[in-house]
Amino acid sequence: MRRFFLTVFLLGALAALAVGAWGLWWVHQPLKMSAPSLDLSIEPGTTPRGIAQAVADAGVDVQPRLLYWWFRVSGQSRQMRAGSYELEPGVTPQLLLNVLVRGEEATRSVVLVEGWNFRQVRAALAKADQLKQETAALSDEALMEKLGRPGQHPEGRFFPDTYTYSKNSTDTVLLQRAMRAMDRKLAAAWAARSSDLPLKSADEALILASIVEKETGKANERAQIASVFVNRLRAGMPLQTDPTVIYGLGTRFDGNLRKKDLQTDTPWNTYTRNGLPPTPIAMPGKAALLAAVQPAQGKSLYFVSRGDGTSQFSNSLDEHNNAVNRYQRNRQ
Repeated sequence: MRRFFLTVFLLGALAALAVGAWGLWWVHQPLKMSAPSLDLSIEPGTTPRGIAQAVADAGVDVQPRLLYWWFRVSGQSRQMRAGSYELEPGVTPQLLLNVLVRGEEATRSVVLVEGWNFRQVRAALAKADQLKQETAALSDEALMEKLGRPGQHPEGRFFPDTYTYSKNSTDTVLLQRAMRAMDRKLAAAWAARSSDLPLKSADEALILASIVEKETGKANERAQIASVFVNRLRAGMPLQTDPTVIYGLGTRFDGNLRKKDLQTDTPWNTYTRNGLPPTPIAMPGKAALLAAVQPAQGKSLYFVSRGDGTSQFSNSLDEHNNAVNRYQRNRQ
């Protein structure tokens, strides 16, 4: 009898070892998938058993009970996170667990470019991969109200950057992130402003920064360009900057700025109106924000493109006319 029980015990131990060895082998074997790439969505509050079932429902050829057993045996079943995941070929039970525990969600990204206007921002979001569109049908006014900024113009209120997001995130959430980022960058720039600026508020700094962003050909000239506009504001001169005229034309601008456009009054035409326009004309980046509040020292009131991306700065109209003749009209 003793020998019988010993035999049974040994057989049981061998079976347990076999199962354990098979389990160690299995967790490192690629799982079969019904497609080259599968989307796995885990809702908050889903139990480990529910996660195992969700993996099978997503198209992975695996027994949910077996996968649940692995989650439990690993000791990490309670550490798995909700989220949107993308399963790629070659994923094993071990790799799957690692992904779920670390919360390595499938992400996409969208780039908001310095100098873009809000129409371009909305177009980029509309094309963004796997980004749920909640604001596409809204007017600019309704969109800003949805973001908690009723009555605020959207232009320039979003910080240009590369934004990553989880699959099936919303454009509303992404815009809120970009808006908060601009709030922080603008507040920091305004706090670091020069003491003698002819600007009354951070909003005016944002408007000026947007003009600097659109007028800058070379990054190292931003502070000089800001200085020209600051000097003009101090002197009560019109800013006379083409990008504001172009912005005021909106979709009517065909790429060719004509003399009649400079003479056609709009709220943004800085040839027909003194001071800053009523809103920003684009999204300024951090460098443009800092240039607007910390302009270079100098007396320049004019600048003209040299044709190579750089600008010629002048203190007087005579100097400016000479520079225009030289660089724009090819007259020496």
